[in-house]
Amino acid sequence: MILLLIIFLGSWGCSNCCCLGGTQGTGYIQYGKASYYGEEFHGRKTASGEIFNKWNYTCAHKKLPFNTKVKVTNLKNKKSVIVRVNDRGPFVAGRIIDLSYAAAKKIGMVKDGVVKVKIEALK
Repeated sequence: MILLLIIFLGSWGCSNCCCLGGTQGTGYIQYGKASYYGEEFHGRKTASGEIFNKWNYTCAHKKLPFNTKVKVTNLKNKKSVIVRVNDRGPFVAGRIIDLSYAAAKKIGMVKDGVVKVKIEALK
C-alpha cells in the first residue's frame, strides 16, 4: 500500500508543491517566494511571444502552461491577485513566480521586492 502511494505521489512530477492533480486545471498549489519584473523588461518579448507590459496582471512560472490563470496570495498581508502565465521563470534559486509590476503592487510587495506567497492554479 505504501509503495503504491509513493508511486502515485511521484507520478505528479511537481517539486516544492502540494499537488492535487499536477499542473492541469485546478488543484495545483505551491508555496515559495515571489519577485517581480524590473522596469528593464517592459516592452520586451516574453517566452510566449507576447510583449511584456508591466501594467498587465501577468507572471512567469517554470512549469504551468501559458495562459493558466493563477491566484497569488502574499502570505505577509493576505492580499491576492489573479495573474496569467505568459513567460518562463524565475531563474533565481528559491523563487517560484515572477509577477508584473501591477500584480506586485496589488498584493503590496513592491517595497519588499521578494515575499513569501501561495499560488493556486485556476481553471
